[in-house]
Amino acid sequence: MTGMMFKLLGGWLVAIMAGLPLYASMALVALAFLWLGGFPVTILPQKMAGSMNSFPLVAAPLFILMGNILGAAKITDRIVDFASAVIGWVRGGYAHASILTSIIFAGMVGSAVADAAGSGAIEIRAMKNAGYRPETAASITAAAATIGPIIPPSLPMVIYGVSADVSIGRLFIGGVIPGLLMGLALMLMVGFAARREGMGREPFGGFLNIGRAFLRCFFAIMTPVVILGGMFSGYFTPTEAAAVACLYALFLGFVVYRTLDVKQLGPILVETAETTGVVMVLVMAAGALGWCISISRLPQTLTPMILATIDNPLVFLLLVNILLLIIGCFLEALAAMLILIPILVPAAMSYGIDPVQFGVMMVLNLIIGTITPPVGVVLFVVTRIADISFERMSRAILPWLIPLIAVLAAVTLWPPLTTALPNLLMGK
Repeated sequence: MTGMMFKLLGGWLVAIMAGLPLYASMALVALAFLWLGGFPVTILPQKMAGSMNSFPLVAAPLFILMGNILGAAKITDRIVDFASAVIGWVRGGYAHASILTSIIFAGMVGSAVADAAGSGAIEIRAMKNAGYRPETAASITAAAATIGPIIPPSLPMVIYGVSADVSIGRLFIGGVIPGLLMGLALMLMVGFAARREGMGREPFGGFLNIGRAFLRCFFAIMTPVVILGGMFSGYFTPTEAAAVACLYALFLGFVVYRTLDVKQLGPILVETAETTGVVMVLVMAAGALGWCISISRLPQTLTPMILATIDNPLVFLLLVNILLLIIGCFLEALAAMLILIPILVPAAMSYGIDPVQFGVMMVLNLIIGTITPPVGVVLFVVTRIADISFERMSRAILPWLIPLIAVLAAVTLWPPLTTALPNLLMGK
């Protein structure tokens, strides 16, 4: 059956390149395997439905809903103002403020696309008005948006945790230090670029101005504190934290800032349902295909082959990084994770690699793919916002990949970056 699965997966790659929707191609491969293998085809809908029967997976639509509520409540403006007040007075201040905004926003929405779309318009406009080249402003915004899925909450971390049977709480905490390092690395890059491109600085508004800006967005900034604080203290699980976060977002929109109207709830729920539908249909199709891959014993066949070929865990991680960076250029991050987790995670476990480290590394790899051509979804978002061509954007983003890949290398080479904080807060 392993040989048959190899052939089917080859045909599946051809179908993807021909333009067949990913979820349809995965479901068709699973159906073909069942039919050719002599299994009842009724297993397919059972496995698709079974892949949805997961309590942790409930967190995914709830975090999507929270992000949509925060976006509709226009809380981004307050965060951008605060970030500008804190760091806008240094050279390249608007670029630094864009990165700081993404770090704060990452603790609220957990999505690179939501980060770029939610705060990108304000950030890019401010940088262009300050004399930044449009492609520079767009590149900084796109690179900073990759922090979103690394700092908790994170939709890709939820999907990885469910698919690989890894604690979502540990994954969330494991992403904190790498996410902050990404912000720091990008700020260092801005420091080098600021003098070369003649980026200016704004007058320091004073600590009183910082205090006012902080008070204006205090309750919004408390969103990640509420989420992580409740998880650390044991008051609720990561799934329950998503529900609490939605309630908190509604509280901010209706009570604290009063920027949300009841009439907006309908469109918010519709947008959430559409996004959730796309994610869940991929999860369902990938769940069925993953079961077929397991039954075919493909992972059990590939893992010994990998172990026999590669005897060093670091070499394995290096090859996985290269593979994921290439795949991330062509395949959407969640889809790539759902396809590769059944194959790569067992091999990583065989090398004794911590699943939390591997999960953060995998997510970071594929999120970098969202800002690499030719299928970088974040690039398309910021290209529209900045009103520049995709070709200009593709060239301009290349230098900003360097600090992100440097953090990826650090995560790969030094496991404590991802494991020390979860072990400290949640025990080994």
